[in-house]
Amino acid sequence: MFSGIVEEAAPVVGLRPEQENLDITMRCSFVNELRIDQSVAHNGVCLTVVDKTADTYTVTAVKETLLRSNLGLLQLGDKVNLERSMLMNGRLDGHIVQGHVDQTAVCKKVEEADGSWYFTFEYEVDRGLIRQGYMTVEKGSVCVNGVSLTVCNSGDHSFQVAIIPYTYEVTNFHQIKAGSIVNLEFDIIGKYISKLNSYK
Repeated sequence: MFSGIVEEAAPVVGLRPEQENLDITMRCSFVNELRIDQSVAHNGVCLTVVDKTADTYTVTAVKETLLRSNLGLLQLGDKVNLERSMLMNGRLDGHIVQGHVDQTAVCKKVEEADGSWYFTFEYEVDRGLIRQGYMTVEKGSVCVNGVSLTVCNSGDHSFQVAIIPYTYEVTNFHQIKAGSIVNLEFDIIGKYISKLNSYK
């Protein structure tokens, strides 16, 4: 379980296909605090540490993960948003994030707004999935590349988020531009409510 508060945007230093899976090696400042079998969110995708060295660690993304997320598009040097799993005695600064990406979205526009930025994202809509909560609501929560954000200008298959300078610099939002592919995890509470309502 995660909160969507990114600890670090770290570089990819190794990519190794293994059949239909992908081993991803990262270098980050807290490698010495990690252990094998620990969960870490990568652009919002929960992956398990399977190997580590003095300054790097490796995770494996399986075919299903590569199909639903942007991890299969990674290149050496790309920055990935990292978050370790939430401590049960800590504050929930973002919102409840499972690390289970629902789908990807495309950044359609980035607008500067006197010290902040508006990012507009569009995603494909499967009408059958809308009833399961694959949507956003105004002022609701959404997780974009592992970052907990508040929705504004929610549409049927699009939404905007406002990004403050700190988030822009600390996460990989400073790399996102029109055409970039990002990961989405919709709000789990909204998904359960929509699923329950679908039985009425």
